[in-house]
Amino acid sequence: MALQLTYASTVPAGADTVFVLPAGTRDLPPSALTDLPEAARNYVHEQLAADNKLITVNHFSHRHYFIVAASKATPELEAEDLRKAGHKLHASLKADKVGELFIQDLTTDGTGALPLAEGIYLTAYQFGGYKTDEKSRQNAPLTKVNLVGTNLQAETVQELVGVLQGVSLARDLVNEPLNRLNAVQFAERMAAAGEEAGFHTDILDLARIEALRMGGLIAVNLGSPEPPTFTIMEYKPEGAKNAKPYVLVGKGVVFDTGGLSLKPTPSSMDMMKCDMAGGAAVTGVLYALAKNKIPLHVIGLVPATDNRPGGLAFVPGDVLEMHSGLTVEVLNTDAEGRLILADALSFARKYEPELVFDIATLTGSAARAVGKEGLVAMGTAGDERMLQLKQAGNRTHERIVELPLWEEYAEHIKSDIADINNLGKAEAGAISAGKFLERFIEGTPWIHLDIAGPAFLTAPDSYRGKGGTGTSVRLLYDFLKSTY
Repeated sequence: MALQLTYASTVPAGADTVFVLPAGTRDLPPSALTDLPEAARNYVHEQLAADNKLITVNHFSHRHYFIVAASKATPELEAEDLRKAGHKLHASLKADKVGELFIQDLTTDGTGALPLAEGIYLTAYQFGGYKTDEKSRQNAPLTKVNLVGTNLQAETVQELVGVLQGVSLARDLVNEPLNRLNAVQFAERMAAAGEEAGFHTDILDLARIEALRMGGLIAVNLGSPEPPTFTIMEYKPEGAKNAKPYVLVGKGVVFDTGGLSLKPTPSSMDMMKCDMAGGAAVTGVLYALAKNKIPLHVIGLVPATDNRPGGLAFVPGDVLEMHSGLTVEVLNTDAEGRLILADALSFARKYEPELVFDIATLTGSAARAVGKEGLVAMGTAGDERMLQLKQAGNRTHERIVELPLWEEYAEHIKSDIADINNLGKAEAGAISAGKFLERFIEGTPWIHLDIAGPAFLTAPDSYRGKGGTGTSVRLLYDFLKSTY
């Protein structure tokens, strides 16, 4: 059961409460002194003087927690510090068996409660999983967090809930194993999300994919015993602010063995259920936008299949004819994500969009370049749009590192027998992948996001946890909302 976040106008007496204090606090403000005996006040003052950032006072019937906001170089970094503080606080709440918590925002500008609650919520996320032992499936006792502050509104809290539900949805999808989430099941989950949140879904089956001549998606699927899908999600509210839609394209490789260019195992194949994290993120963004009734026309496209070496699997040396009409020489069947994205990007052009994003766990090169700490971006949308995206990345701490798409990189994907090949050189691998995708979206403003580093974590990392992180959901929601 997901943690419930709500707005409250006041903190009732005797409630478990965390007070978010301004940076540099040394004396408790009067509003934090209620129900605090003199000995406890002295203890808190001593802890504040010692520069402790998380202070706990146990009244036996209830507890008070005090968190001191940090002074950082930017407000965005201060918000991130509070998200991480929420992660640390959650451990204390779990140990103390707190079921319901109130957050009293006493920061100077009233911006402390939301990021703290965000950190708590994302830390509290648990994948439902398939454990049968009842004890191992028991959730933490915390079920409800109430936010209180003079600058808070119920609508603001509810919007945060919608975004975090989108992140949780993306995490759930990424964490599902292949035998529970093949391409058809993935499409059905996207349709279910649309029914719940309020966007329309159209699922194209193999016959319709073949009719559209999506040569990349068809080729990657050849080795699979299960059919591919191409899911179109559309959120078009009345009064949408944009005349042309934004289109989000998500890679939906539900499992990637590498095909005949087989991945080594267990060093890299064992986590390849996460290779549809881009498609999961697109689903999460559409869900959050629809839940929060954001007045934007947004379309999500998710080509989905697994990549296996069986049957009539495509092989290195094959030449594919893509949806756009371009031909591609296959040099490596493990460079399959760009093939299915290329068909989807070509398809996206029919909408005459305002801007196209593609989101994909595309290259190990991107992960090696920036690690789990950032997302790699490149594209043709122009400096102003890229700056807006970087600013959204700073606000959500899903930070962007822009790589170039210089003309010379086209040489990396030249083919002797086709228009282009699907693999670049050992150097600049993330860029040559982006350069490949660029050929299928020419003439349309476009940004490519390679999320290979942060999409799936093999060890816990603060509020991002372990496993699927839902990365880029908060980023793209923030970016899209900032456009109107």
